[in-house]
Order: sequence, then C-alpha cells, then structure tokens
Amino acid sequence: MTRSSSQLRQDALHIWQAGVDAVRSDQLVRNNVQVDGKTLLVGGKSIDLGKIRRIVAVGAGKAGAGMAAGLEQALGEELMRQKDYTGWINVPADCVRQLQRTTLHPARPAGVNEPTAQGVAGTQQILEILATLTPEDFCFCLISGGGSALLPAPVAGILLEDKQAVTSHLSGAGANIEELNVVRKQLSAIKGGGLARHCRADWLFSLIISDVLGDPLDAIASGPTAPDQSTPQAALEILNRFQAQAAGISSRVFDHLQQQDSHPGCSSSITCQVHHLVIGNNALAVEAAGVAAAKLGYSHALKAATKPEGQADEVGRHLATKVLQMCHEPGPDCLITGGEPVVQLVDARYRGRGGRNQQLALSSLVALSEKLTPEELATLAERFVILSGGTDGEDGPTDAAGALLDKNVVIRADRLGLSPKDFLERNDAYHFFKPLGGLILSGPTHTNVCDLRVVVVNRDHDRDTVSLHNARR
Repeated sequence: MTRSSSQLRQDALHIWQAGVDAVRSDQLVRNNVQVDGKTLLVGGKSIDLGKIRRIVAVGAGKAGAGMAAGLEQALGEELMRQKDYTGWINVPADCVRQLQRTTLHPARPAGVNEPTAQGVAGTQQILEILATLTPEDFCFCLISGGGSALLPAPVAGILLEDKQAVTSHLSGAGANIEELNVVRKQLSAIKGGGLARHCRADWLFSLIISDVLGDPLDAIASGPTAPDQSTPQAALEILNRFQAQAAGISSRVFDHLQQQDSHPGCSSSITCQVHHLVIGNNALAVEAAGVAAAKLGYSHALKAATKPEGQADEVGRHLATKVLQMCHEPGPDCLITGGEPVVQLVDARYRGRGGRNQQLALSSLVALSEKLTPEELATLAERFVILSGGTDGEDGPTDAAGALLDKNVVIRADRLGLSPKDFLERNDAYHFFKPLGGLILSGPTHTNVCDLRVVVVNRDHDRDTVSLHNARR
C-alpha cells in the first residue's frame, strides 16, 4: 500500500495517540479499583468495607489529576460520604482542576521539573494527613512519573535550594533517572519509603503508573512507599562521577551524606500493610500503539526498553538508520519503540530550548543529512515519518510533547536555510521545529509512562528513489 506523506504523518500521530490513550490514568484506576457491595476490590485484593473507618488518598505525579478523578469515580459518591473520603495530590500547575473531594495542589509550574516551595508546602500537608490516620483507616497512594520533583521534603540540614541545584546539575550532566533518584532519596524525608513510614493506617495501597523502564518500585517517583535500596555512599559516588562539587553543589549535601554513611541513623519502621500495584507502564502503551498500527494496515515491530537507553542523539541516529533499512529492505513498515533517553546539555550561555524527544527527532535529521545529499533526502522524506513524544505531553521546559520529522519539515527547513546540526549542538530543537510545524502539541495528557516513538514508511521498490546502497555512510 502506498500512502501520501500527509497520510503517513496522520497515521504516525494516530498510532502515538492510541498508545497514550491506552494508559489514560483515570481509566487505569477504574480498571483496578471497584466496589462490590460491602467489598472494596483493589487489584486481586478484597477488603471488607465494614472494617474501614475512613478512606484517604495522597500522592504526587503528572498523572495525579486523572488518577484522583478515576479513584473518585471508582469509589462513588455514596461510599466517599460514608467513609469521609478526602484526598490531596501534588500535581503540575496546568493539571489542576476541580474534583469532588480531592485537592489537586499545584506543586510546580508547568514545564519546570524541579522541586519548589509550593511542592514542599503540599508535601507537608500530605504528611499531616497521614498523621491523622489510625489502624482502622485505608490509604491510597497515587504515584506517577514526575512525583520526585512534585513531592519534595528535604531532610533536616538540607535546603530546598540544595535539592534544586542537585536536580538541575545531574539532569543537565546526563544522569539517568535511576542515578538522579538515588541522590534525591538520600536527601528526602518522604522518598525511599518515607511516606509509608509516616502512614498510620493499617492498609496502604500504592497505585502506580510507571515512568521508569522495568518498573522498579524504589525508583518510580523515588519510591515513597517502597523499601529503599540506595545508600548514602551510592549517592556520593554519583555526585562525584558527575563532578557536582566542582559545579558548586553546596557542601551541606556532601556533609549530610558523609555523616549518614559514617553514622547511619535508625529510621522509624513501616507499620502498615503496604501493597504495590503497577497499573500502567511503557510496555502497555507500546502494545496499544501496535494494535492501532495493525488496524491501519501496517506490518509493525515493537520494542519497549527495560533499561536506560543512553543519549537521545544516539537513539535518534539509530532510528535514522532504521528508516533507510525499512524503506529499502523486506520487513515491517512501522516501528514502535518506547523508552527514555537522556540529553547532554551544553553550557547555559549557548543553550536553546528543547527536550529529549525533540533532540532525538532532530538528531535523526542530522544523521540522514550526513548520509544523503539534499536532493536524496528530499526524495526519501516523501516516504517516512519519525515521531518521538513524551506520553505526558511535556518534553523538557517546553509546551510540546515532542517532535516529528517528515517531508514538510525537511522541505521547510531547507527553504528557511535552517541548519539542523547547529540547532542540535545548542540543544535548541524547539526553535528548529516550531516554524516548520514539526512540534507535537498535545497539552497535558494526565498520564506518564516515558516516551513513545513511531516510525512509518512507504516501501515501494518500483519508484525511482535513492537506494540504501547509494546512501553515503
């Protein structure tokens, strides 16, 4: 089947959206929480509602608003009234809306993935709610990606500014989410199982939408209800590896970690029954996107990463190579992958705007430009689309979920005389794609399961197009 360039673009966007829709946070919660008469069903567990005095929900994450709405729908108005239900969830400011009995607290501005004073205030409110619970109570914890920045509670002796500096430095230096979370947990009173230690209810159910590859419970939102496997020494090693001290990170951070490593304290134990239920992840989104691709008539291949992927530039170059193969060799004409790479940021004095998905798409274009002449690239661009988008609708400090590369982008960039390599080297993919109509502007999706990438091609050997063997290596 031969599709026009505009049809390929429409199909790629449809496939990506189908993956995002499959992990809608409200529906995921309703799929896993039901009320059957006097029984509360959570996953495979049955809880006698007659033994529960009160139900509360706390938590944080980019999917928090949808999860909270889904929980209220699942419990129903009558049960919430009977059990004096209340909830408090820290979310990004652009996710705040009115719910019946749950407060959605704006814990940080949109597009600013760092801990803030508003986040500290919201987290303190969560700790106060947990302190009011008794063994007769039931607590839901709604956890999703972005929860680490949205749930800040610095330990004694560490300032919010210290945590902000650590987060900013490690992210900019290319640390992956696991490395970042190891450090954040050691500087937090609520991460690394801290929330569970504060909970006085008998039951604590964590409903989790995972934004960490492989779904490690201690890494998602820095594991507020999961046992902490990290150590102060591991945090120090990560900070040293990324030269944090030379970058000006406060000595308070190093002094605290060294003191904890030399004289580990005796933290309070977890007294409640903690149950963890991962209700959505990247693999689920990838599989759903594959179903959508098949319905559109594509022969597709799927891959959801289960470990860190490395640099976005390298993933983008890999997708460029796959495009050349898919256009000219037998096999699938649609590739759907999921994961979460990192970006090595240049000095702030030269840095533009963008995110890992925009960087990835731009690196694909740079790689193709190195292999093909401008004429060959323009011809090939009629036959493919490369799309990369964050399932949360947010890519770095921008209003875009990501970007796509197709014929229109290639032709417009050439007409405007834009140098893809120049924009890539300055981490300025946003300003490259914006005038070309290449940004994915979905708005907040109220979910977050890492990134979803879609490559679709037209394979037509009868057309007079550049061959793989002519592509310069």
